[in-house]
Amino acid sequence: MIDRGHRLALSRQAELLGISRGSLYYDPCPVSVIDLAIMRRIDELHLDYPFAGSRMLRDLLRGEGIAIGRERVTTMMRRMGLEAIYRRPHTSKPADGHKVFPYLLRGVPIERPNQVWAMDISVPQQAA
Repeated sequence: MIDRGHRLALSRQAELLGISRGSLYYDPCPVSVIDLAIMRRIDELHLDYPFAGSRMLRDLLRGEGIAIGRERVTTMMRRMGLEAIYRRPHTSKPADGHKVFPYLLRGVPIERPNQVWAMDISVPQQAA
């Protein structure tokens, strides 16, 4: 795509292609064989323990004789797109600015058909 011998400047070529000029000069360094082996093992452990975070994976790897730190495990997990599965805090708290509406039917006796209507606006689950 980028032709370094073209009469059009590199910055103009990058602009036309919609990429940053810095990406023209950056050569990504390859991942070492040792890191690939560790990442493969982290992936296997993540399949066995999907709730394990970087600390637990670090301890599991150290138990297997792989000397590694938590930050390096975190970096490798981020590179592979792995994330521990667990309940996040404050999942039921409403966002700021969301109004809480009062319940208007409290104490109202429902005595006849079609006196009260309700609607469900939740999205139905797709059948797998």
